[in-house]
Amino acid sequence: GENFKVISLDLTTGGKKGNVPYGTLTAISESPFQFGLIYTGSDDGYVNITNDGGVNWTRISDSLPQNLWVSRVIASQHEKERVYVTLNGYRNDDFKPYVFVSEDFGKTWKNIQSNLPNSPINVVREDPTDENILYLGTDEGVFITFDKGENWQQFTKGLPIVPVHDLVVQKESKDLVIGTHGRSIYKADITALQKFNEVKNNNIVVFEIPKIKYSSRWGSAWNQWLEPNVPKITVPFYVANGGTYTVEILSEDEHQLQKFSVMASKGFNDVDYDVTFSKNKGKNYFIKKDTPIKIAKNHKYYLPKGNYILKISKGSISTSQKFEVQ
Repeated sequence: GENFKVISLDLTTGGKKGNVPYGTLTAISESPFQFGLIYTGSDDGYVNITNDGGVNWTRISDSLPQNLWVSRVIASQHEKERVYVTLNGYRNDDFKPYVFVSEDFGKTWKNIQSNLPNSPINVVREDPTDENILYLGTDEGVFITFDKGENWQQFTKGLPIVPVHDLVVQKESKDLVIGTHGRSIYKADITALQKFNEVKNNNIVVFEIPKIKYSSRWGSAWNQWLEPNVPKITVPFYVANGGTYTVEILSEDEHQLQKFSVMASKGFNDVDYDVTFSKNKGKNYFIKKDTPIKIAKNHKYYLPKGNYILKISKGSISTSQKFEVQ
C-alpha cells in the first residue's frame, strides 16, 4: 500500500453542489473467480464493471433505479456471472428497499425485494455454504432469505430494531457478525440456519450439541451474596409445526434422567437446558452404575461426565441428538 496507481477515470456522474451526492465511490468488490473482475458503485447511482483490472470500464446500472446511493456491490462467491447490488434512497426521503441480482455480469437485473418492508438497505451478504441463503442489513435490522430473495423474514432474536450497516459471515466459526448504528456489534451462530434447506422437509430436527465441560463447582457460589454457578446449554431445533414439545434427557442406554416441556413455533427454535437430572429418575440409576454423584449446594443434581441423548418429541414424532459431558 505504499504506492498506488489510478486504474479508472471518474466512475461517477462527476458530483454536484449540495450535500448528496458527492460524486464518490461507495462500494467496490472483486470477483473471487477472476483476478481483475471488479465492480464499483457510487453515491450517485452508477455501477461499473471491469474484467481487465481497470483498463476498460462499462456502466451496468442504466436499467436500475437512478440517482440512488449504491450501498453495496457484491461479486458472488458461488457463480462467476452473479453480482448483487443494494441501493439506498433515504438521503432523498426514499425509503423503499432496493436489492437486485444479475446472473450475467450486470447486463440484466432482477429485483428481489419481494416481501421486504419499506426500509433502506445498507448491505447484502451471501452465505458461503448455501447460495440460496442471503443476509440483508437494513434500517430495521437483519433479514434472511433461504430461496435467493423469493421470500424474506426478519432475523431479530436478541437484536434491537436498529440500522445495520455491515454484515460479515465467518465461514469457519459459522457466525454472522452484525455491525449496527450506535448499538454495538452482535454475533449470531448460523449453524442451524445454514442447514435449513436440508431439514425443511423434516418434522423435527435437533442440531449438533457442543461438548459440555464438567465442573465440580456447578451449583456453588463464591460467597453467600453471589448467585450460584449454573451451567446452561442452548440447543437449536427445527419443527415443521408449532405447539408443545416434550424434551427428554436420556442416558446412553436410554434411561430417562430428566423430562420437561417447551413451546415451539414453526421453524427454528431454541431450548435451554441446565444440565441437571431428576433425583427420582436418575439417582438410583447412577448408583447402580457405580457412578459418583452428589447434590450441589443449590440442591440440584448435575449430570456427571459421560455420554447422553437429548430427545424432542410430539405425539409419535420424535428425534434425538447425542451429547457429551466431559
